Amino acid sequence: MKQATTRYLFLFAMAGALTFAGCNTQPDDPLSEPLLLVAQKPLTKRMLYSAIPNNLPEADSVNFAQDYINRWIRSELLLLKAELNLTPDEKNVQHLLEEYRRSLLIHQYQQKLLEQKYSPLITGSEIQAYYERMIDNFKLTSPIIKGVFVTVPRTAPNIDELRDLYRSDDSEDMIKLEAYCFTNAKKYEVFIDHWLPMNRINSALPERISKPEQFLKYRKDYKTSDSLYHYFFAIKEYKLIGEVAPLEFVEEKIKAILLNKKRLEFIKQLEADLYEEGLKQKIIKFY
Repeated sequence: MKQATTRYLFLFAMAGALTFAGCNTQPDDPLSEPLLLVAQKPLTKRMLYSAIPNNLPEADSVNFAQDYINRWIRSELLLLKAELNLTPDEKNVQHLLEEYRRSLLIHQYQQKLLEQKYSPLITGSEIQAYYERMIDNFKLTSPIIKGVFVTVPRTAPNIDELRDLYRSDDSEDMIKLEAYCFTNAKKYEVFIDHWLPMNRINSALPERISKPEQFLKYRKDYKTSDSLYHYFFAIKEYKLIGEVAPLEFVEEKIKAILLNKKRLEFIKQLEADLYEEGLKQKIIKFY
């Protein structure tokens, strides 16, 4: 019933707008007319149109409008209850708005300075030093692997050749595998030079491997099928839960940590410099 009501309101508003758009002699603004009232507060056609993103298909526009109208009604009813049930002190949020404004302006200024004047570089030696110093923080919570993963249609040719290629460690076979997969594969990943979470491959299988750690310990390759595809998975290297993650696997994470640390140090220095400048220019006065 609610959806039917909001759909009716939206279609009524559209029809009204088209009618008024074709009548230039109408003195009033049709978009200022209310679609509904909640405690005498109107939701106007203009408010609804302004909220709908441009270039949405008609069906999506109607669905968006339904959702917007319902959310607007709920929000206004909650606001009405808040106005009736909160004390004057509880409703006085001016200081909160001012504090939010202050925080927002300061944050925007800091970000602008960071973009304009500060672009810290993180060296490989810094990353290595942090990794060695904090190595106990980089123990794996899920297995990671290096290997090959291929998905081909059941109708793909020369499946027997593929069975040999995906398990091979020979570089020429890797070239042949790439050529085969370029023509026939739905999905093809060779990650023998970088680590991936085992979960990434597991989630791409038609049926997940239930005990991945045990599987990795005792299997070097795996093949399964569903009604449409064959799935080939070869494991070249693996690391298990509790082992230390290789540096290359956590390098980007460490880089982000170090960048954030340097940015915080920059902001701290900025605040100190501004304080000194305020004293020198006598902007700060103590009484």
